[in-house]
Amino acid sequence: MSIATSTSPIQPQPGLLGQTVVVIGGTSGIGLETARRARAEGAKLILAARNPERLEQASRELGTLSTSAFDATNFDRLKSFFDGLPAPIDHVLVTGPGPYYSTLADFDVEKARRDVDAHLFLPMEVARFAAKKVRPGGTLLFMGGTGGRRPAAGALINALTAAMPALTRALALEVAPVRVNLMAAGFVDTPLSGSCSAISWMRDARNSARHSRSARVIGPADIAALAVHLMINTALTGGTYDIDGGEQLVEG
Repeated sequence: MSIATSTSPIQPQPGLLGQTVVVIGGTSGIGLETARRARAEGAKLILAARNPERLEQASRELGTLSTSAFDATNFDRLKSFFDGLPAPIDHVLVTGPGPYYSTLADFDVEKARRDVDAHLFLPMEVARFAAKKVRPGGTLLFMGGTGGRRPAAGALINALTAAMPALTRALALEVAPVRVNLMAAGFVDTPLSGSCSAISWMRDARNSARHSRSARVIGPADIAALAVHLMINTALTGGTYDIDGGEQLVEG
């Protein structure tokens, strides 16, 4: 005679339970979606962005610890923000504006300078101000792209695409045992990307991907899943993680 026993499945503990995640650019797109996913994994959230109304809306949705409205490329304000955070925090994700795409003939130096601020100086300043607040094994996580991987017109995007992985590796050495990683995204299907006429050639890449068995279009939820994985997996630092749905495999 056998006795049937019933067992209840063991529920895994949320991967970010009790940890504090700071998202700079956390009111829309990739930042907001990552904040949602981190919250679902048990994280406490601190959000920063430029638009106070969107911050208030995101805070109501997610139940944040706090919010702060400022432009992250104002580095004095950025320093004040990190100085005012309770320590320790666990992870910092920095999103930002999409890269500036321009041919040499249409090149605008002021727009280019803002892009360099957002994609090179901002990660450096975040590392400088945040590292002392992040616990050992925590993460600084930045956004880059794959837009300059193929030779094409657009000197600035090619230069930034090449520079950011090198910057990530160097920062990972300088701020260890805090970890530093870079997510390099291809075309991300968001309302913002769809409205930018300057990157119409990327929409062409998106359409090519839709018709290729090698690729698919990615969205903010795809990047959020990678971001949370990079926060949880403490073996990962100094890396650049491409996330483009196979876009680089598409001929063209």
